[in-house]
Amino acid sequence: MKRGFLTIYAGENAAVFRALSAPARVDMLKLLCARGSLNVNEIARELDLPQSTVATGIMILEEAGLVETKAAKARKGYQKICIALYDEILLSFEDQAFKHDEDVIEVAMPIGLYTSCETHAPCGLCSTEGVIGLLDVPDYFLDPQRMQAGLLWFGRGHVEYKFPNNAKILNRNVNAIEFSMELSSEVPGTNPDWPSDITVWINGVAVGTWTSPGDYGDKRGAFTPSWWKLEGSQYGKLKTWRISKKGTFIDGVASSDVTIDDLAISQHSSIRLRIGIADDARNTGGINIFGRGFGNYGRDILMRIDLAQ
Repeated sequence: MKRGFLTIYAGENAAVFRALSAPARVDMLKLLCARGSLNVNEIARELDLPQSTVATGIMILEEAGLVETKAAKARKGYQKICIALYDEILLSFEDQAFKHDEDVIEVAMPIGLYTSCETHAPCGLCSTEGVIGLLDVPDYFLDPQRMQAGLLWFGRGHVEYKFPNNAKILNRNVNAIEFSMELSSEVPGTNPDWPSDITVWINGVAVGTWTSPGDYGDKRGAFTPSWWKLEGSQYGKLKTWRISKKGTFIDGVASSDVTIDDLAISQHSSIRLRIGIADDARNTGGINIFGRGFGNYGRDILMRIDLAQ
């Protein structure tokens, strides 16, 4: 499996800092990077650690997005295969608060403020107060109350957002553009082994696809309200698509050859972001988009534009 690098910014990604705070978990990552995929028992044996310690450590690393696990058949039942997702993790103190405003543009978009959609059941929307409209009725995705949504989901289709193109207003060239959001697959109930190919399009160009491993409901999301049933989707993975002159990267890992020049940013008064399941997707496991008041991050979709000097 091809691994890449991950950049984390001081003051953000608390789950990553927590995962790396224990020497034993760092040793697990080092071992996986050196040896490739291993099961929990093999890790415990190599590091001379209790199996329970390794199982808990792997769970924390997986929640932080540093390790991926897959179920595989064993002599008796199934075993959990663990894979490190990154060879390098870079801590950057070039925090957004210390960037010159004239060099960076950031816009946060509530998940309910999409401008167009095509969704198919299972589907629905929730605010922090309750369900919006009726579940599994796509027409409710046009209800004005969607602006209050903190969680939305659908089995197939897409939602599309229009971000303001402030770079054009400022008459500045763009070096790179990023979109970050919390996502998971969607299945009635939950299932951690439910892959889904989630694609992002920018200005109509498919820039990259991330395969979500599953729909997570093993514990309540850090921001998910108490009224939301535990049997429902609780949280997702925070994923970042970055498109630069070098290509498209998802969390620092090369995803496609689409570059910032292919998006023709300067030719449009808005920047269109579409999130959904492509018609030819191999894994059509649906999508959950978590916004304010839900999931483990409780945040809007964030667009970040790096301007040329």
